[in-house]
Amino acid sequence: MPQWLCNQLMRAFQKKDRRQIRLLNDCWFYYRTRPDHTDAKDQNPMGIIP
Repeated sequence: MPQWLCNQLMRAFQKKDRRQIRLLNDCWFYYRTRPDHTDAKDQNPMGIIP
């Protein structure tokens, strides 16, 4: 987990900010579970064929 996210989560827990905790938790699970996009299309955004 990135340090900036840890810091924000710790701050949200200390303030007992449930909305912020949920938001940060959702962000973490979204980035952790997103598929790895390493297609040739992603590596070549202009669509130029070498």
